Amino acid sequence: MSHRPKILDLFCGVGGAASGYNRAGFEVVGVDIVEQPRYPFEFCHNDALRHMKRVLAGVESYDAIHASPPCQAFTAYGRTGCVRDDHPNLIPETREMLIASGLPYVIENVPGAPLIDPVQICGTGLGIRVRRHRLFETNWPLRGVPCAHKRFTDRIFPGSSNRPNGRTVMNVGEYRVPLATQREVMEMPWSDLYGIAQAIPPAYAEMIGVQLMQLIEQVNRQREDCHPRLEQVQ
Repeated sequence: MSHRPKILDLFCGVGGAASGYNRAGFEVVGVDIVEQPRYPFEFCHNDALRHMKRVLAGVESYDAIHASPPCQAFTAYGRTGCVRDDHPNLIPETREMLIASGLPYVIENVPGAPLIDPVQICGTGLGIRVRRHRLFETNWPLRGVPCAHKRFTDRIFPGSSNRPNGRTVMNVGEYRVPLATQREVMEMPWSDLYGIAQAIPPAYAEMIGVQLMQLIEQVNRQREDCHPRLEQVQ
């Protein structure tokens, strides 16, 4: 391809997914309603769904879209009913706009979120020391990997003096676990603790991004076969 495909990272947060897509070969543009000074790529401070209206209007152009709508309503705490009414479910509106774009998309959220035929990914299945299950809905055939919890026999709990090793699973997002350790395990050296607590590890999006890149390249090849360049015709 003559250029790096561009992916729009909606509700981008501190950039865990963005880093993974970048590693897979994408140019990344992040959008979040909260300022993200630590975001490692091009960033637009805007409401994600308002930004999508620009995409649908043809003002912005991308090859694919990743969206991580707020998940608080679907967390274990949210499912008790304590906070569900305080956190909007933006997944249906987000999905509707992504479908309207006609682009390949990924919607990420937590177990319990109302995603359609999602694939679950866990860090242990990717060989990293993070046991964090996340769901991914796509409008293209995403291949997942099974969890491998037994591969990692130990966990670092808050306040523990354990040192991470090749068989230790990180309890990321906890204040009593050293930030430097969490940055190392999550592969997010730029992030603060809050960002780590909210992010998916870049390895998740890298695995997805590799498959998405293959899809985009396949589609582009098919377009070239249907519409050969002028010099090929001549």
